[in-house]
Amino acid sequence: MKYPDFQIDWLRALAAVVDAGSLSAAAPLLHRSQSAVSMQLKKLEAALGQSVLLRGPRHLELTLAGTELLAYARRMLDLQSQAHDALFGPQLAGRVRLGVPDDYASRYLTPVLSSFAQRYKGVEIELTCEQSTALIPKISRGELDLALVSRDKPSRGHLLFQEPLVWVGAPQYEAWRRAPLPIAVYEEGSMARMAALSSLAARRRAYRVVYHSSSLAGQLAAVESGLAVAVFTRCSVPPHLQILQNLPAEFQLPALRAMDVAALRSKVSLRSAAVDAMYEQMLSTLAGTGGRPA
Repeated sequence: MKYPDFQIDWLRALAAVVDAGSLSAAAPLLHRSQSAVSMQLKKLEAALGQSVLLRGPRHLELTLAGTELLAYARRMLDLQSQAHDALFGPQLAGRVRLGVPDDYASRYLTPVLSSFAQRYKGVEIELTCEQSTALIPKISRGELDLALVSRDKPSRGHLLFQEPLVWVGAPQYEAWRRAPLPIAVYEEGSMARMAALSSLAARRRAYRVVYHSSSLAGQLAAVESGLAVAVFTRCSVPPHLQILQNLPAEFQLPALRAMDVAALRSKVSLRSAAVDAMYEQMLSTLAGTGGRPA
């Protein structure tokens, strides 16, 4: 059976349209007219035999086939870029001061660093793991070049995806049945802390803060020991803990708003080719994937 040939320009058009949010916004990124970009997508859909994008008057939405194809497209584009850099590109050198919260490091930063390290072996990476509330000021002060953060306002950085917040407990202790509800929280100013407390207050659920820790490890210790329940990002929940949903009505915990995860870059790094490369790697690996690294 002969399979269709997905030309690299068609895949590049798909990724650009998804990242930019529209055909008109993607066109200048691809150095093509809007009609030419539209034609590339039509050719891709014809080769695939089904639609990849649902085009509304004000938005674009990936179909199931488009979502699956986009992940492969990003890998192919990344591999093409790696081959180009290896054969023709200059050897980058320098340092990138990178920040990430503990809960995003393993799930989201690992694939970024893996791809980057294969392409740019001469770049030194200095990693800082702290809460987003600590990383954002460091970007503003120029103490970090780049950070992956839960952003505190819509204008902050480049939005990559949304990460759900969930209530978590140890199933063998059922701390969620206690009254008042014992909770573990992050430090003052933490967005996860504020989300937990405000949602409980809105539901008029009685609670008691029994544990404070600024680290993910500390929060895990509190939950695993049965001391409390806590609010985690979904990506950081280990399999032995329970996401607290579909509880009996009297113990039901309030829903939480998802976090906007963004790439944030300092002004002092704008002339650094090494930071340029890391920023592009972060966007190509994580943007438009719904939190699932491509």
